Amino acid sequence: MNCNKYLFVTDLDGTLLTTDKRVTPAVSEALSEFVGEENHFAICTGRDINSARSVYCELGLELPGSYVVAYNGGQIYDVDKGETIYRTGIDKETIREIYRLADEYGVYVHTYNDDYILAREEHECLTYYQRVIKTPVKLLGDGLFDFIEVPPCKVICIELHDHEKQERFRHAAEERFADKLDIMYSNPYYLELIPKESGKGEALKRLCEFLDIPVENSIAAGDGDNDISMIEAAGVGVAMLNAPETVRAVADVVTRHDNDHDGLAEIIRKKGRI
Repeated sequence: MNCNKYLFVTDLDGTLLTTDKRVTPAVSEALSEFVGEENHFAICTGRDINSARSVYCELGLELPGSYVVAYNGGQIYDVDKGETIYRTGIDKETIREIYRLADEYGVYVHTYNDDYILAREEHECLTYYQRVIKTPVKLLGDGLFDFIEVPPCKVICIELHDHEKQERFRHAAEERFADKLDIMYSNPYYLELIPKESGKGEALKRLCEFLDIPVENSIAAGDGDNDISMIEAAGVGVAMLNAPETVRAVADVVTRHDNDHDGLAEIIRKKGRI
């Protein structure tokens, strides 16, 4: 066990990224110093792997020993080697059941493969989602289920207008799939459905094991409910100042500044101990 190395894992939106989707110079410099000491860095996001890899590349960061964790922990990608080191998914029959339940409750859902968002038809929720997520879309109608070859890592339910309707769907999905899926919000509009063995906290522990780093030497930062599991799992769990109380309540540390004002810079330099 390498007790002299650290792993820093961070959410993207609202944490590593500013409101205008960039990394501040101070945070970028702190990250470079961190990996320069032969520590490891990972972004951990609810985004699909295509979008997550693209964001990592667009950040302009040259950080050896880095990883991209997508789908809230469903896939872990080694940036240096350009290969997936872990992947889990939802079986096709469960995907069918989720879609049937979504139709029953009148909510929009879509899923993914490594190259595309897989949707049945155009929808305002899909258009809204693509404002930020640039992954190309396959519109497949009822042929969507035939197109799925590898179990998808995630299904997302998006509802822009009627949160109570989305909540009714969430309760029904939790009751039906309690033994298979974890279900949580990544923001007020996006409800994530992921395999039980997935989750950001499990991804953090898997990366620590893979890198032979004790969990006590891990730092995890986030701002959303889907970040809670990794904040709780990490040696030092960090909530952003801009995070809601549900997230700040479970953290060991709350940043002194928000994501638009170099909130992570001090955390990275001091390895979470401020």
